Amino acid sequence: MCHVLRCFFPREAAMKTLTIREAREGLSHPDQMFADSDEVLVVKHGEPVARILPVEPKRRVRSLRAFLESQPMQTVPSEDILAEEREDRI
Repeated sequence: MCHVLRCFFPREAAMKTLTIREAREGLSHPDQMFADSDEVLVVKHGEPVARILPVEPKRRVRSLRAFLESQPMQTVPSEDILAEEREDRI
């Protein structure tokens, strides 16, 4: 017997509350267990013991080429910059 609680999250998602026994039985079919809620709260004797959250999709990473192309080009050669730094130390 599952209890569905309505929580006021930004996405107004439903949180399902399960007992440890219900969670153990439901883990053999996680796609069905999590189908109607974004978050599952596992309770033991009415006290929360675990919270199961959905996996967030991976962020898309730009290619190295795109990153390098977005960087400003260095107009002064590195040797000149290093030489100036060394002169300032003396």
